[in-house]
Amino acid sequence: LFLLFFSTHEELKTLDVDDVFFSTPEDIAARALKPQGGVDFIRTFKKQTEDQAVNLPPNLQELVQNASYVQSPDHLVWQYFYDLKGSAQYPFPGGIFQWARYRINGTGLNETEKIFSESLNKHENTLTLATLRIFSNGLGQPHFHFNANEMGYVISGCGKVGVVASDITANFNIDIGDVIFFPVGSQHYIKSVCDEDLLLILAYSTGNQLETLRMNDYFHKTADHILAQLFFKEQNEFKKILQASK
Repeated sequence: LFLLFFSTHEELKTLDVDDVFFSTPEDIAARALKPQGGVDFIRTFKKQTEDQAVNLPPNLQELVQNASYVQSPDHLVWQYFYDLKGSAQYPFPGGIFQWARYRINGTGLNETEKIFSESLNKHENTLTLATLRIFSNGLGQPHFHFNANEMGYVISGCGKVGVVASDITANFNIDIGDVIFFPVGSQHYIKSVCDEDLLLILAYSTGNQLETLRMNDYFHKTADHILAQLFFKEQNEFKKILQASK
């Protein structure tokens, strides 16, 4: 079972091997593949009524005798593969992140992580992936991303989500199998409300280093006299936020 993310906002266009083969004239396929028997061999192929991208032959064991693969060298494998579950954990108050992402500063990355990180940045419209685990009653605090849309899929647990965009505010519940979407620049939060942890897979539409700003960061870094004017509260009141953060 795979969960797939595709980096396009348009309708996904896909061509399968069998579709291409059966769309190619028999004589052209014979000249290209040069099989024993020539075009007569090509004519032995019959297009199935069902799409073979999602349906396996009922006699699969008869057709396949050997499905072994030879592992490619690391410099090739890790351009396309990343052991996310086995990677470093990044805890925060209320949960844990694990990242498969591009990082500008590769300090601390092992050699295979560097290969993957550099590969992401070489390709247009790649994705940064992560797993987010929020402990029971924990909070992924309000934040937004400067340079990426975000999609998520709920693997386990349940939670509450809030989204604040330029023209709308939305709050809703999420459960196993739900997909969530946060447009670039929209502030959002996720809270776990079940007895078990809330676990999600997240995808960000950027091959560059993800840029994020959290609510506690922009409150702490905004001058308290500016906050006093915005919220009509005494300037000293905002020292309570700074003290609480410590």
